[in-house]
Amino acid sequence: MVVFEELFPVLSFGRLKGKTMIFSESMLRTISQSMATTSCGGTDLETCRDESGALTLKFVAIAAILVAGVSGVAIPLVGKKRRFLRTDGNLFFAAKAFAAGVILATGFVHMLPDGSTALSDSCLPKNPWSKFPFSGFFAMVSALATLVVDFVGTQYYERKQERTQASEARVRPSDSDGIVPFIEAKDPNGKVFGEEEGGGMHIVGMHAHAAHHRHNHPQGEESCDGRRGGHDHSHGHGHSHGFGLEDGDEEDGGIRHVVVSQVLELGIISHSVIIGLSLGVSQSPCTIRPLIAALSFHQFFEGFALGGCISQAQFKTLSTTLMACFFAITTPAGIAFGTAISSSYNPDSPRALVIEGIFDCVSAGILIYMALVDLIAADFLSKRMKCNVRLQVLSYLMLFLGAGMMSALAIWA
Repeated sequence: MVVFEELFPVLSFGRLKGKTMIFSESMLRTISQSMATTSCGGTDLETCRDESGALTLKFVAIAAILVAGVSGVAIPLVGKKRRFLRTDGNLFFAAKAFAAGVILATGFVHMLPDGSTALSDSCLPKNPWSKFPFSGFFAMVSALATLVVDFVGTQYYERKQERTQASEARVRPSDSDGIVPFIEAKDPNGKVFGEEEGGGMHIVGMHAHAAHHRHNHPQGEESCDGRRGGHDHSHGHGHSHGFGLEDGDEEDGGIRHVVVSQVLELGIISHSVIIGLSLGVSQSPCTIRPLIAALSFHQFFEGFALGGCISQAQFKTLSTTLMACFFAITTPAGIAFGTAISSSYNPDSPRALVIEGIFDCVSAGILIYMALVDLIAADFLSKRMKCNVRLQVLSYLMLFLGAGMMSALAIWA
């Protein structure tokens, strides 16, 4: 009874209501301080401030970055009809590895540190911004969200393709016309498409078709031999083994490239807006000059990687053009918008730091996931890479070179 008497004041409604009010006021005060637009922790005048010179450089940046973006995304799309730039050629494979290194370094070396710096700035309230590593948390959440989108998108397009194939099978001629009817292949062991021994599924981004036909295809070095010839399989259909993917792999790979290209463009666009906005609001030529070269290099190879995925996805001409144009104009549009609001936008305000920091971290998570899973792992763990030692060496060199060069640009931008 004594215990209840002691606890009663603590558990009383009035005391609880008071604590709730204090917490609510503290939370509102924190949000208000985080969304403030007043300058904090910096000077009103930037070093090397020159508004007329900065405006001229911004027009140069718009033109240079637009040309770099258009060139990067157009080369794989236009060059797929040229022998040396075809998407199944070794040159394209190595160039794509270089671009994957650029994207990986963009996420790890540029976006994530910038987001971390913004969200840990002394201008922001210590509670909660200094009490929890929000930069890593936002990057992790965005990477996991990208995994979910990647998986759901792949499932959607696979089911859509299955429905299309089923409808085509129903309208095919019967045996009376002397044509063998289409029969869907099934695993005699009763496994689900893409299921491995022990019930595991292939990681999103890998070709699940390989597991489905493992019982009919040789493994190891033998799988690299005799790939030119055709083989009849016990489940009622054959494959012509070329240097690239098999028929089923091509279908599955097409689905993957559709999803990869769309998610990759989402990640690139999300950080391109912030990059363009940051350059556009700057009034310092000393800041803008190195950014022009760095962003042009960055935009070109990001465009090359995206253009390769779009080309391999085999979209219709209108969809391809829209995706390429949308990528190419995003950063220049961000620069133009930043220039338009530069007189009223305060990049040193707590609100700007929070918004830019969150966008940088989210973009970092998306780019890191896409680079590691859908670009690097999907290509470097493929049979084509395993069967060609020279391509292995060249691709790894290009991957490290791309990551190293993009990382070195962090010195200037």
